[in-house]
Amino acid sequence: MLGLLRQITQEVTDAQSLPAALDIIVRRVRRAMRTEVCSIYLVDNLTSEYVLMATRGLHSTAAGSVSLKEDEGLVGLVGRRAEPVNLENAQAHPSYCYLEGTGEERFRSFLGVPIIHHRQILGVLVVQHEEQRRFDEGEEAFLITLSAQLAGVIAHAEATGAINSISADQEKMAADVRYKGVPGSSGVAIGRGVVVFPPADLNVIPDRTTDTPETEISDFYQALEAVRTDIRLASDRISEHVSEDEKGLFDVYLKILDDDSIAGEIVRKINDGQWAQGALRQVIQAHVKQFNAMDDSYLRERATDLRDLGCRILSHLQEKGPKIKERFSEPSIIIGEELTASMLGEIPIHNIKGLVSVKGSGNSHVAILARAMGIPTVMGVLDLPYAQLDKVELILDGYLGQVFTYPSDNLKENFQQVVNEERQLEKQYETLKDLPCETKDGHRLNLYVNTGLSADIGRSLDRGAEGIGLYRTEVPFMVRDRFPTEAEQVQIYRLQLEGFAPAPVTVRTLDIGGDKALPYFPIEEANPFLGWRGIRVTLDHLEIFMAQIRAMIKASADLHNLKIMLPMISNAAEVEEALALIRRAFAEVKEEGYNVKMPRVGVMIEVPAAVYQAKELASLVDFLSVGSNDLTQYLLAVDRNNPRVASLYSSHHPAVLRALYSIVDQVRDEGVGLSVCGEMAGDPMSAILLMAMGYDVLSMSATSLPKVKAVIRNITMAQAQDMLSEVMELPHAEAVTQTMTRLMREANVERLIRPSKTTIE
Repeated sequence: MLGLLRQITQEVTDAQSLPAALDIIVRRVRRAMRTEVCSIYLVDNLTSEYVLMATRGLHSTAAGSVSLKEDEGLVGLVGRRAEPVNLENAQAHPSYCYLEGTGEERFRSFLGVPIIHHRQILGVLVVQHEEQRRFDEGEEAFLITLSAQLAGVIAHAEATGAINSISADQEKMAADVRYKGVPGSSGVAIGRGVVVFPPADLNVIPDRTTDTPETEISDFYQALEAVRTDIRLASDRISEHVSEDEKGLFDVYLKILDDDSIAGEIVRKINDGQWAQGALRQVIQAHVKQFNAMDDSYLRERATDLRDLGCRILSHLQEKGPKIKERFSEPSIIIGEELTASMLGEIPIHNIKGLVSVKGSGNSHVAILARAMGIPTVMGVLDLPYAQLDKVELILDGYLGQVFTYPSDNLKENFQQVVNEERQLEKQYETLKDLPCETKDGHRLNLYVNTGLSADIGRSLDRGAEGIGLYRTEVPFMVRDRFPTEAEQVQIYRLQLEGFAPAPVTVRTLDIGGDKALPYFPIEEANPFLGWRGIRVTLDHLEIFMAQIRAMIKASADLHNLKIMLPMISNAAEVEEALALIRRAFAEVKEEGYNVKMPRVGVMIEVPAAVYQAKELASLVDFLSVGSNDLTQYLLAVDRNNPRVASLYSSHHPAVLRALYSIVDQVRDEGVGLSVCGEMAGDPMSAILLMAMGYDVLSMSATSLPKVKAVIRNITMAQAQDMLSEVMELPHAEAVTQTMTRLMREANVERLIRPSKTTIE
């Protein structure tokens, strides 16, 4: 069974169109289960109807023209229950609905299983038999297993454009189609999409039409010749080390690239109007599919060779083609399967209106970067057909995490009002720059910023930042091809310390591992988030740790505003060891004649173990800073970068709120500073709760700072504490968010962070 499942799944993955993929399923399932009918009904998201999309056994003319309402028939019953329906006499069931024109009246037995992807019903897979019998447990298990495998394949194929969606025609697509993701950065963007993708990856190449096929063909032939040259050079380099038979493999590669073979097919597709990269993808995938379907294992392995050749040609094509930044003639909404910081780095910031990523969550690094730059962003839009959206008009709603394609004039007008109100709010924020973050009844809260680049200094001071609560030292480490020297680090840290002097600057020691890797210091682990990261790495490499601490202390000479923070602390012994090393580094720098003072030292609370040792840790250091991003993901066992579980990640989860309050309660009499430096600090709703708990410093992106200040200055501490009391006993995160939304509206502060014009729920 497993081999059959793999074959069917692979064939569907390689299909070039939705009808072809579905026909593969019904044909192979009907044969495998020896049934007389196999059919697939898919949900049309625009009408919520189940459309008969493919069948073997019913009248073929019915495919695409017959449908059932969501509450109609046995197919609708399977969808509503989201579980199999197995009947030996389907026509006797009260939910049975005869579909005229299908010829199903003679089939008695019925087995339907739902096709589910991320809790969403994509459709129903049905088998039927004329004989009146109940399908056995083995047959039902096979169909369930197959539908589970195919759900992800179908959803991904629709999203990447490898197979078209049910409503692919332009008339239906114009009807304000909405796709749901998760909010990454608040705000609204209206504009045309530009699809970006990583280099030399055939699977993510979108289809595009071309008006200049001659140029595309010329570029293709140049890339083809470059690959032929590469192959000949590779053959020459190893000719002395292999036999003639083995060397003959390179001749096979060259023959594959002949005009009479694959190259000719690609040129024909270009002449039909497809751009060179899209034509290459289509032809290579079609041939890979043929090889994968072969029974001979040797021939199946040739699929790998063919895919490699395709990637080599693509690489040369992309060198010839326009670079990412050359594709932007106007501000656009950037779309990708998985946006990365390096992709954004190639695009002029002023040309980015918004960001949409199919993968990732609201706490992915790209989302954090977007919030820092004030760019509206939606993450984890798993079902978005992103490859079909190049140059398509879009609306991005970063408040509710949704994307609209082909928006109507009415919808654009509604969202334009939101954009106009956002501009008015920005003008209000400008008046707050030099005002303290103080509640109406006189409680003072300090607002710091998180930084990582020298460019952050000016932006942060312009927004009224009172200090740096987190300087990420891994950023300057990441942009180099080696570890920076001690002297280089002194210059880097000095810029931050001078820029904010005399205000405090908290510099975190190197925090690599997990999802932060250095290209010259790779860490390969099966479970990196629970592995060698943060303080664990630097204490194992004293040469790295001591050079960094010495550089920090030297950079603080004559300024005396340095604070050092230790990441990923899970026990007191790590703190004691690090403190001894810091004191040693301080003594060495003093001996060299620098005018320095012993910096205040603190630890990050970001793993559950540290929460339960907060009192002991506070007795060792000068301050504690909660890293809410990691603490939330560790408490909830949710990888914040995984879109499959992104909806489970919430800093408003009762367990997170109680852990945060527990930290305050434990260290209340220890005389240490207490701050939060995760993304939670920059969320005005969360900031109210954190202030009410007793945190005295919140550190956030510069973009978030004015919003938090605006809210805090318009409530009293008493109001904040009342809000905290009301939500602390609530049972789940959604209840906390809904209650806080209501309370903020009643306090008349919701208007300060979100336009009053409601976006579409």
